Formats: sequence, C-alpha cells, structure tokens
Amino acid sequence: MLDTGLRALAFAGGAFMVVTTVLAAIRSFVLPRNESVLLNNWIFTGIRRVFTLMTSLGRTYGQRDRVMALYAPVGLVALPIAWLGVVSFGYTAIFWALGEGDLDRCYRISNSSLLTLGSEEPSEGVVATVMSYSEATLGLLLMTLLISYLPTIYQAYSRRELVIARLDLRTGTSTSTVGLVRWMHQTGSISDEKDQWQQWEEWFVEIEESHTSLPILSFFRSPQPGRSWIMASDIILETAALLISVIDAPRNPHMVLCFKAGCLAINRVSRFFKYEADTEEPEPPSDEEPVEDPKYQDFQKACQELQEAGISLQVDQQAAWRKYQKLRGEYAAAIHYLANLTMAPQIKPL
Repeated sequence: MLDTGLRALAFAGGAFMVVTTVLAAIRSFVLPRNESVLLNNWIFTGIRRVFTLMTSLGRTYGQRDRVMALYAPVGLVALPIAWLGVVSFGYTAIFWALGEGDLDRCYRISNSSLLTLGSEEPSEGVVATVMSYSEATLGLLLMTLLISYLPTIYQAYSRRELVIARLDLRTGTSTSTVGLVRWMHQTGSISDEKDQWQQWEEWFVEIEESHTSLPILSFFRSPQPGRSWIMASDIILETAALLISVIDAPRNPHMVLCFKAGCLAINRVSRFFKYEADTEEPEPPSDEEPVEDPKYQDFQKACQELQEAGISLQVDQQAAWRKYQKLRGEYAAAIHYLANLTMAPQIKPL
C-alpha cells in the first residue's frame, strides 16, 4: 500500500514538473504577454550571480563589458538545457512510478527518449511506451521553440541598435543631450520636426513590447561598449524634457507624445524587473536658487551652451528648472535602476 502511494506521488510530481516546464517555455516565447516565469528567473538569476562575480575581477569598464556581453547569450542557451533537464527528471519519476525498474534504469530510459537515442526503451506496458514517445516529442518541441524564436529576438535587437547608432551620429562625440539639441538647432528642427520624434516614439513602443515579452533582450549589449539602449533612452527623454522646459519656441506635439511613450516604456520595463517607484509625494520645489545642487549646475551649464549656440531660451530660468525637474522625475529613477541592473555605461549629465 505504501509503495503504491509513493509511486502515485512520484507520477504526480513528475507530471507536474513536465507540465510546468512546457508551460514555462510557452509563456516565454509563444504567449504575447509580459509574464514573469519563475523557472526562467531562477536560471537567469543563478547565471547572473556567476557573471557578477566575474565582472568584479575586471578593473575597467571595458573588461566588465566584455564579460557581461556573454551573459544574455549564455542565459538564452541555458534555457533549453535547463528545461530538458527538468523534463528528464520529471519523466524519470514517471517511469519509476510505472514500474520500469530502479531510478538508474528509469533515468536512462528518460534521457534515451528525450534525446531520441533509442538505447533504452520501456518494457512494462503501453502506458510507459506512450510516455516515452511523448517525452521524445517534448524534447524536440523545446529545442525547436528556442531555435525558431532566435531570429525574432535578433530582429528586435537589430531594430533597436539601428536607432541607437543613428542617435549616436546626431549627438556627436560627446554623446550628450546638449549635442543632440544643437544638432536639431542646426537643422532647424527644434519646434517643427515630425519624422524624428515619430521614429523615436515607435522605438519606445517597440522597446516596451519586446523587452517585457522577451526580457532577456534588455541584457543584450550594444556592439560598441560605449552605447546602450538605456543611455539612448535617457538622452532622448532628457532632450524632450529640456526642450519642453527651457526652449522659447512652440511646443512640438510629436515631441510631447514621444516623451510620454518613452516614460511609459522605461517605467513598464523597469517594473517588470521588480522596480518599485517612490510613491511618496515629492517636496515642492523651492523658489530659491539651488546653487549647491550639482544637477542644477549641470542645468545652468547646458543652458549656457545652448544660448551660445544661438538658441532662444525662456527668460525665467528658475521656472524652467522646476519644470525640468518635474518632467525628469517621471523617468530618471527608472532609468538609473535599469542602468544598474544591466551594468550599462555611465549615464552622462546634460
């Protein structure tokens, strides 16, 4: 009686492991929603700890970046290996419950079925044979699932990086917000540019969709060590916030829409990775000039550079600073959270 109970429990436990793994694979690559899969989280977290230890040995950012460049590919390849491992143990328990011998033989039957080797086959009835063929089918399914979605992942990556490369050309060697605003001024597109802001809006919308439904994309690094999708997001949002608050020109509706799309995308991606925004009501900005605040000093320096470039600014710089701070509060914390999470390049001030 006890033996029957143990075998029934082993069959149920093995079936649970198999079903959970298959559902994890489906939710990871087939389900078009941003769901957090516990099994995948364990895999990526374990691998991340190893890579974090390795990066701690690097003395320069370039050395750490080369190590972290392997994290996402290694994690992605480790997924089907872990899935197959869990399925193998699940079917081992099932074959043992069906009376196929000791655990050693059941493990050999399971792996022979999973890898379609055919070296070990069940011999205790039709149910065990059906389980063997079902395991072979699931093994092929899990491997095919990842392989078929690799092109989708890399297409999304290529589209993301194309926008980053184009942005890098516009910001100049300094890769800063001021450089991008000066480029816009030179091309006469500060207040009436439409196509550029629409392109960035579409980029943010795709970032929100792809980096939550396929979260490993967030950790794929740019080909150039100094580039990052997080740094590019920060520059675009900083540019929009600066133009809205500082520039004395009609407000571009496409820029405002892009800013909203960017804030939504960055905050939703960061919340997917368990970011908790500060829900406390911020203190009202003081009317006094915050001369000791380094951020305000960067803001003043940026305004001075824009003025020297011939860009017309708002007269009330204090009001512009308060407005800029309010806009920046909608995305800055989430940006820094993601930057720390992915070990992105250091985000430069204005």
